[in-house]
Amino acid sequence: MAGLNVESSPGSSTKILAVDPRHIHFRPPRDSPSFTEGSSLTFSHPQTHASITQAAFELRSSDMPVAFPTETVYGLGADASRSSAVRNIFAAKGRPVDNPLIVHIHSLSQLRSMFQTPSSESALHEEGQPANVIPSIYHGLVKRFWPGPLTILLRNPAGSSLAAEVTAGLPTVGVRMPSHPVALALLKASDRPLAAPSANSSSKPSPTTAEHVLHDLSGKLFTIVDGGPCEVGVESTVVDGLSEPPSILRPGGISLDMIRSVAGWEKVTLGYQDRPSKDAGKPRAPGMKYRHYSPKASLVLIEPNSDPPSLQDIRKRLPTGSNFGVIRTATWPVLLQTATLQINDRGITSEQADMLGIDHNNYQATEYTSTDEAQMRMSMWDICLGHEAEHIARGLFAALRLLDLKNVEVIFVEGIDQDLGPAAAAVMNRLRKAAETKV
Repeated sequence: MAGLNVESSPGSSTKILAVDPRHIHFRPPRDSPSFTEGSSLTFSHPQTHASITQAAFELRSSDMPVAFPTETVYGLGADASRSSAVRNIFAAKGRPVDNPLIVHIHSLSQLRSMFQTPSSESALHEEGQPANVIPSIYHGLVKRFWPGPLTILLRNPAGSSLAAEVTAGLPTVGVRMPSHPVALALLKASDRPLAAPSANSSSKPSPTTAEHVLHDLSGKLFTIVDGGPCEVGVESTVVDGLSEPPSILRPGGISLDMIRSVAGWEKVTLGYQDRPSKDAGKPRAPGMKYRHYSPKASLVLIEPNSDPPSLQDIRKRLPTGSNFGVIRTATWPVLLQTATLQINDRGITSEQADMLGIDHNNYQATEYTSTDEAQMRMSMWDICLGHEAEHIARGLFAALRLLDLKNVEVIFVEGIDQDLGPAAAAVMNRLRKAAETKV
């Protein structure tokens, strides 16, 4: 396609299509109350238009999934109505087939079409509430948080166009309307509901940049749409309003307090565990059953309000001396101050900043060499994500990936208090699922 900026990975069939979210426009705009019913799509730059058009064509005509950014993490999307396409999501990720997928939509009208609900029966109520297609318990949440990082659990009706693999045999399906302009543009341009889990190898840290996707899935898909780093950094919150009382099945970008502020959700319960449960049968939502978000290195989570690991603690896990990583958040100082520390690498290089997917001025990453009293040398990569939960969430998965690239053997992570911010519960949930050891 003329004018298309395509970058291929050396030795790989996977190409990267560059897009600029600033060149994607909707009318009405995404923050309009009427946006959820439908919108028109325009572009202000030919390259972004060409990239979205190409990716949308592949989603319609091919069974190969396409990776694209959402506001939470990068997703690996395929036409949710075609079994052959959905099966390739599971194959590319190595995802267990009993782990259901979330379906992404661009409008309530697309949801009605997916469920094959006659529009005459699904018109909006006079007060502007989405009728029939979405149970009334969800109306307040949808009006407040869509488009955005919220997934609602719906019954999959008879006659639904969804492929059976999407629901993993369950009578329900998770649905969300993302707010990222690239995701919405792909949904509009392809005119397909997209089943889309995170675009990473199953069990690994979720991807927040196109580079993360390429690292995990190069050669396993044709196309990655690069729309820059993700804003939220952790997956969507999943809620179940079909149960009584309603429950949160996965913490994410919308906090418990935010959910409880909506009428009908004041007594919402927590329906998830912070540790994988392989004896739980079929999971009702992604992230409930299997170990997730794990780096190659052994991850040691230090729970909030606990002392940082001492030199002795570190030596127990690295008895012969080697590389380890530290992810600091709210209170820890640089570790091993009692040892002799030599700075090998001050600050984040442009390469590291690209892998982190963040503004390097807002974060610190430094490599130290430490020599203790026994003359044992250890290399320590220290990453400070700051003390705000939103910053920590945005940088967490990228920090884990960066430390893996540095070949550390153990990562010590400072946990955060649940009340630190809206994303705190999601951060701790991901860390507890990833950790081999919790202290």
